[in-house]
Amino acid sequence: MMVATDSLQLVANTIRGLAMDGVQKADSGHPGMPMGMADVAALLWTEFLQWSNKDANWPGRDRFVLSAGHGSMLLYSLLHLAGFQVSMDDLKQFRQLHSKTPGHPEFGETHGVETTTGPLGAGFSNGVGMALAAQMEAALFDNPLLLTRVFGIVSDGDLMEGISAEAASLAGHLQLGNLIYLYDDNGITIEGHTDLAFSENVPQRFAAVGWHVQTVDGHDFDQIRKALQQAVLTTDKPHLICCKTTIGKGSPNKANTHDCHGSPLGAEEIKLSKQALGLPQEAFFVDGKVRDVFAATAQTNERNRMAWQAAMQGFEAKSPEQAKAWKNFRARAVPADLFEQLCAAAGAEPAATRALSGNVIQKAAELVPSLIGGSADLDPSTKTRIKKSGSFTAKERKARNLHFGIREHAMGGILNGMALHGGFLPMGSTFLVFADYMRPPIRLAALMKLPVTFVFTHDSLMVGEDGPTHQPVEHVAALRLIPNVQVFRPADGMETAAAWTHALSRRDGPVVLSLTRQNLPKLPHAATFDKRQSLRGGYVLREDPAAKATIVATGAEVGLAVDAANLLAQKGVPVRVVSMPCFELFLAQDPGYRQSVLGQAPVFALEMGRPEWWCQITGRLDRCIGQTTFGASAPAKAVAEHFGFSAAKVAERVLRAL
Repeated sequence: MMVATDSLQLVANTIRGLAMDGVQKADSGHPGMPMGMADVAALLWTEFLQWSNKDANWPGRDRFVLSAGHGSMLLYSLLHLAGFQVSMDDLKQFRQLHSKTPGHPEFGETHGVETTTGPLGAGFSNGVGMALAAQMEAALFDNPLLLTRVFGIVSDGDLMEGISAEAASLAGHLQLGNLIYLYDDNGITIEGHTDLAFSENVPQRFAAVGWHVQTVDGHDFDQIRKALQQAVLTTDKPHLICCKTTIGKGSPNKANTHDCHGSPLGAEEIKLSKQALGLPQEAFFVDGKVRDVFAATAQTNERNRMAWQAAMQGFEAKSPEQAKAWKNFRARAVPADLFEQLCAAAGAEPAATRALSGNVIQKAAELVPSLIGGSADLDPSTKTRIKKSGSFTAKERKARNLHFGIREHAMGGILNGMALHGGFLPMGSTFLVFADYMRPPIRLAALMKLPVTFVFTHDSLMVGEDGPTHQPVEHVAALRLIPNVQVFRPADGMETAAAWTHALSRRDGPVVLSLTRQNLPKLPHAATFDKRQSLRGGYVLREDPAAKATIVATGAEVGLAVDAANLLAQKGVPVRVVSMPCFELFLAQDPGYRQSVLGQAPVFALEMGRPEWWCQITGRLDRCIGQTTFGASAPAKAVAEHFGFSAAKVAERVLRAL
């Protein structure tokens, strides 16, 4: 429906008033961006965006991404006016402990918030992932009802961050025509005007990577409306609508200055601003006419939702098998015997865990339709390609393999967006040393509790000749430090199957797989060993009741620990060996189990990386056998020997510490 200009202006000014008051009451926040983009947001939310306050997770809805998350009072005001579960009291509790209105929007904390934003550029990449997911989902199930749209507001800061350039390039290449971003081109950042550090031609930049670009006055409703109309009708390219706006619009003394970017306006300036905008001086004032506008929009959207559901019922009647498959996909269903089937697929022969993972992925793709993913141009090395599927391209949407190009940061953000869209269990891969490029999206996946799997191969000094630039030393420890991330370093096929079983079953956070380039030996599991113990994060691989020490190892170093234990036994020092593929999962087990695994003898840890993490179970750094310096370029065996990762040198370290 089209809303009258005077009503739109009242809505926009009301949003400005709520933003000013919320930030002022909190004495913290960013009023300028909400005030500058209020006109754009008012029109978008009342005339174009398909939302439902009755079912915020309705699959047919449009997604709205506030990539400029610092302007969160804009989103909270919109959600409140639209009838989502954001009350006036919630607006008054902006940035307070345990409120539904935190400083930056947080997925899962606030009704209607589609993604956690604030780190600039992150939301931009999430939106690309959402749009890509909608294209793939609609094609996989031959149902155009699933081809939903993504709208977003992005800022100068978003476009300065490198991740937005990576994500925009891929979005243009893939012709994601269901993606529409509104650029708040206000020319102001925290330090001052953007020309201090930013002078590129943004429209030309986006046109060059395949976007449809328009430029409008962000305070002219007719121009905004026409641009959005053109964008929704043009579906062969993603869209950027550059909105020339005035930050802090309505503030007589602070508009178009950085003074209103990240600080409250102050009581006197708010008084003057409300006078200029024709608003009452009452704090958090909402005119009844504004509520009427949103109530009418809600009714229209509800009719659209019911029509969508009726059409989906028709789809179910016409294609019952497809409909059943879609419901299983949306539920992210996995078979009860997933672990057993993946163990069989992995095999028990000596191999690199990247190769074993590749075997597992093929079977997992058959069993779990939600699994999709790809690599940052490294599939021949990371072995993540789903062999029975093609490549997702601008012309081929019905495929489950993604090619991210050499864009690790964007890959992480896009994977998060696909998980946020729903249904998908996305994976993305590169070398472990390049996890540094992906740390921000991994952290956000953990914060949002997203079921994303990050596959990292070439996970140690054993990369060999490529040298220290490609030999990860600190990376596994750094990933373990992120709350709610679970890191697996499997040592054989069974543990690789366990890692993937957990990754595909976990629903409250991401899983990282750290995999080897080099082949690993077959481990000496006892005939009575219960494989499901590997799903508990750690287990006893080699028991000895008379043990003088326990060596805990992960990944490739488990075999090394066994060899060292054999040497120590020859010297009259019996040793237990514990394989611990996932320390975080092990810590989640009950105390009795943990104690039974670690035993009573002194505990040593062996891992080809930073050792300090392991002091949690060893109690002493000299019992942590790891790597504290960068590596060296040489054949892998020479590197291992040089840095002390041989059975003889490990045994010597244990004897010395004992």
